[in-house]
Amino acid sequence: MPTPPSNTAVTLHPAPLETLVVPAALDGRSGANRATGGVAQIAAANDLDAIRAWLARFADKPATFDSYRKEAERLLLWSLVALGKPLSSLTHEDCLHYQHFLAAPQPAAVWVTGGDAHAGAGRGRKHPRGDARWRPFYGPLSPASIRQATVILNVLFSWLVQAGYLAGNPLALSRQRTRRVAPRITRYLEPGLWQEVKDSIAAMPQDSPRVRAHYHRVRWLFTLLYLGGLRIAEVGGNTMGQFFVRRDVNGTMRWWLTVHGKGDKERLVPATRELMTELSRYRQSLGMTALPSPHEDTPLVLPIGKTAGSTAEHPAGATAGDTSRPLTRAALHTIVKSVFAQAAQRLRDRGGEDAARAGLLEQASAHWLRHSAGSHMADRQVDLRHVRDNFGHASLTTTSIYLHVDDDRRHRDTDEKHRIDW
Repeated sequence: MPTPPSNTAVTLHPAPLETLVVPAALDGRSGANRATGGVAQIAAANDLDAIRAWLARFADKPATFDSYRKEAERLLLWSLVALGKPLSSLTHEDCLHYQHFLAAPQPAAVWVTGGDAHAGAGRGRKHPRGDARWRPFYGPLSPASIRQATVILNVLFSWLVQAGYLAGNPLALSRQRTRRVAPRITRYLEPGLWQEVKDSIAAMPQDSPRVRAHYHRVRWLFTLLYLGGLRIAEVGGNTMGQFFVRRDVNGTMRWWLTVHGKGDKERLVPATRELMTELSRYRQSLGMTALPSPHEDTPLVLPIGKTAGSTAEHPAGATAGDTSRPLTRAALHTIVKSVFAQAAQRLRDRGGEDAARAGLLEQASAHWLRHSAGSHMADRQVDLRHVRDNFGHASLTTTSIYLHVDDDRRHRDTDEKHRIDW
């Protein structure tokens, strides 16, 4: 059982790290797990400063920083608000209790966005971190998300021990399970459903300059995610100047895209003729040259009304001279989800079986397009080594999750040749 809350006269409420004020009695200066010997490698005197020191290491990686901050913030707030003890006093038993809490954050009104109205059911609407309605959670975490949170917190605790701030890692005693790769990916669009999405995009209105610009952007974004197999963060983090052309051994000129991706790894993605045609179409819709110049800093996808040299539209925080600011991951996700919702509604309007298929589209996200691309390539018997390299996978084991056709063939052969014949 977790240690009961300490007797403190201060009532704390969950707040973002940047505005959180921790009472001296709970700030961790005298935490039970603080290191007492040796020389500390960080100047942090309390838990909040120690977490900030850890997060500072990821300041140049926005996606990683956001993910790590979220998990550290949630644990710190739970320790302070639910247990009434410093993070540097957490025990192994506390950490186990926290994992159960992640599966059902209660009371919902305290922890979950929209929890007052929905009693924690479902997922609440996101609010800015400075909004009074902000909460650390949007709903219960899935088993996979709980495992991911535990991995991140283990990294935090291990680093704080290494830095001489904590005496030990309370998560280190947890039973380590070997991670198993799922036998087949399931979050993908079979070819018929993918065609419905393309048809829905083709039917988008183009009767005004703004909606026409939105159509061209959507078509190009889905082309990048599918033909290029890019992750959503890679769309926002790379530029058109990373396209380049070179001659192959037969003298044919071929285009490539250098992608700086997950884990700071770089890979070369084949820019097929179809992909380059769509790039030219998108650029010309913006009044740009058909092909990018070397080292051009134009984002792969631009806000509406913005070209490489314009200042017509600036995201929040941009300045008049900031003409190459990309769309955020959240904005790109919103575009993709709205297209899936639009395609789902078209299916629902038809009724019957199509209405049932709409439910799958409503669950889809941008990453489904990457999975769909890998699955469709494997189904068409593209060499798995090529799929691996296009997607930046470390091994063929990861890539083999896309082999749906092999499953179908195995089922067909078993059905036809393995019979009891009563």
